[in-house]
Amino acid sequence: MKIILEARPAPSRAWSYLSPLLALLVTVLAGVIIFALSGKSPLQGISVFFWEPIKSAYAWGEIAVKATPLLLIALGLGLCFRSNIWNIGAEGQFVLGAIAAGWVALQAGPDTGAWIVVAVLLAGCLGGMVWASIVALLRDRFNTNEILVSLMLVYVAIQLLAYLVYGPWKDPAGYNFPRTASFDVSTQLPRLMASSRANWGVFLALLACALMWIFMFRTKAGFAQQVGGLAPKAARYAGFSARKTLWLALLSSGALAGLAGALEVIGPVGQLNAHVPVGYGFTAIIVAFVGRLHPIGMVFSTILLSMFVIGGELSQSQLGLPKSLSSVFQGLLLFNLLACDTLVNYRIRLKTSAKSPPSPVAATKQGVA
Repeated sequence: MKIILEARPAPSRAWSYLSPLLALLVTVLAGVIIFALSGKSPLQGISVFFWEPIKSAYAWGEIAVKATPLLLIALGLGLCFRSNIWNIGAEGQFVLGAIAAGWVALQAGPDTGAWIVVAVLLAGCLGGMVWASIVALLRDRFNTNEILVSLMLVYVAIQLLAYLVYGPWKDPAGYNFPRTASFDVSTQLPRLMASSRANWGVFLALLACALMWIFMFRTKAGFAQQVGGLAPKAARYAGFSARKTLWLALLSSGALAGLAGALEVIGPVGQLNAHVPVGYGFTAIIVAFVGRLHPIGMVFSTILLSMFVIGGELSQSQLGLPKSLSSVFQGLLLFNLLACDTLVNYRIRLKTSAKSPPSPVAATKQGVA
């Protein structure tokens, strides 16, 4: 007897939409077990992850701080994944965007006007695009695996950042910490509230979300991207260029990740330091899939994953648990989502293997005996 997965003739459309909610419920139940096994109150643990991050205006401001880069990166990854291009290196493009934006921001002085913000953001986009173009070039010219190339470039970007903040860009008055001088006030985006770290970058992220929705579902180019991902042969037959699909997806994803890096360094961080890469590029992969690779769905999944990130920080300070617990919740959510999606599209069958007849030689030996 063996277990097989049999494709359902008509998967439930309702369950395909409810699948993320079911995955979240299973994740919460798993979290209750984890807190109980850790000797902590499950109710207190769930409160730290799902109530503390949203209980006040300041808490929502912190969610906006985390959600802005996550949403921007996830939008670019969603376009790549729909195009069947597996860009796993958004974290490196985020870091290069931060480096490029930081270099422009360091040029600002007391007499610099507000125009420098535009230059900083454009530099961030350009930095991310340059890093993503390496992946596109190697895939286009040498047919390399974009998963491996983009992932390895993450570590190159992190080492480049470390070289700069430990070396030529290090602040001489920074008490030997690996960081640049603080950026001039002219480079900072206006804050939403005086008591919050959230800034106008959240509106840029929402604008990017709207533009991505229009591009993906209301333009011929967006249709070509999706057809190229779902049916490459049909795309070629229709005259859609596979090279154009590759370059457009990766450059768009790199630009959005670079913009996220720029907003991070001129926003809540205010300088370049060795701790700029915090894993947003990897968390955004989960954001994209939980949001069903749809710009609107990603808005809600971004809020949820931002709660997980903040919950991990709070669990460390309030419960004495490791900060990495947020990564555990993220992994559980993705695993449960994949499991739920599998059960929506397939059903489990128990198949009894038929007993094979004995071979002629064995039958002959049995008769002689």
